[in-house]
Amino acid sequence: MASNNSGSNRMEVPQAKEAMDRFKMEVASEIGVPLKQGYNGDLTSKQTGSVGGEMVRQMIKRQEESMSGQSGTN
Repeated sequence: MASNNSGSNRMEVPQAKEAMDRFKMEVASEIGVPLKQGYNGDLTSKQTGSVGGEMVRQMIKRQEESMSGQSGTN
């Protein structure tokens, strides 16, 4: 899965951008990070990294549940 755009924020499925943005805002709210639309340069790397990390954890959990035939509510 190598990409020529290393370090870019290119979406693999551009049609999912709006849903991913909503998901990001939801996760930030859940973990108490004051993420807002637009500029977020006032946030620390730790805060923004925690949002991304939690997004990945939740996506992996949902995929594992899907693969095991379970349907979780989180």
